[in-house]
Amino acid sequence: MAEDWEMRRLIFHEGMRLQPYKDTRGFTTIGVGRCVDTNPFTKAELKAVGDWQHGISKNAALMLLRNDIDRCKKELAGLDFYGGLDLERKYALLDMCFQLGFKGLKGFQRMLEAMRWGKWATAAAECLKSDYAQQTPARAKRIARLIKEGIWLRE
Repeated sequence: MAEDWEMRRLIFHEGMRLQPYKDTRGFTTIGVGRCVDTNPFTKAELKAVGDWQHGISKNAALMLLRNDIDRCKKELAGLDFYGGLDLERKYALLDMCFQLGFKGLKGFQRMLEAMRWGKWATAAAECLKSDYAQQTPARAKRIARLIKEGIWLRE
């Protein structure tokens, strides 16, 4: 279940836009980073958001965000070491899964293996050796620091 603090952090990273827009890759996106092209609405979501092509309400954006967080957490639970992580490192993986998708996160094999064994400095370094870190450097640095230190700092 999505926690308020997780939602606030993802809104900090993603922003909230109630009108559809094209993201940096040209994909249609709305709300808090919901890429409609790669993560289409479920029937229930579509019923709730209505005519989303002309914008959605803040409540609809938050509903979509909760659903996306819950979906990511279910996917992350498939990592055999995920349940043993502290909340902050779980959040780091949630943030990456949210931004990159679970398949994209699974591409960080060296980082994930280091996290499995509690090698936080190695995992953080691996996080920063990526296109992800080149494309969103401030966010990647925050997430890498979170992996390494287990402490959330916004700046």
